[in-house]
Amino acid sequence: MRVYADTSFLVSLYSPDVHSTRAVAQMAQLRGAVLMTQLGELELTNALELRVFRKEATPTEIRRALSKFEEHTRGGVFELEPVPATVYERARQIARKQTAILGLRTLDILHVASALLLQAQRFWTFDQRQSELAKAEGMRTT
Repeated sequence: MRVYADTSFLVSLYSPDVHSTRAVAQMAQLRGAVLMTQLGELELTNALELRVFRKEATPTEIRRALSKFEEHTRGGVFELEPVPATVYERARQIARKQTAILGLRTLDILHVASALLLQAQRFWTFDQRQSELAKAEGMRTT
């Protein structure tokens, strides 16, 4: 099964929060790799570093989390895919169709557009608005 996990899911997987238990359980049931783009890598790194800034985690905890993520990437847990060349056009189409209804952020649209273009069968997220967008675009969510 091809799964695209957004940043909210990945942060919960690598840094304890209210969704961490669920993220770990979903990963344990996965058969295959999670699709990842450089956008996802960047956003995960930034989100984890923000946890230090907000005093929600220590620098040591975040270094361990990023190290674990890198280990998982090298081990094939994540399948690094280039951002599809047509992602901005697809995202623009989604924005025109969905933003006035759902109140979306650009990065959320880019994640969903990437998942669609990479032909993910599922979209894993803990972000309610992003989940609504993925469903509106025909994807199955967590």
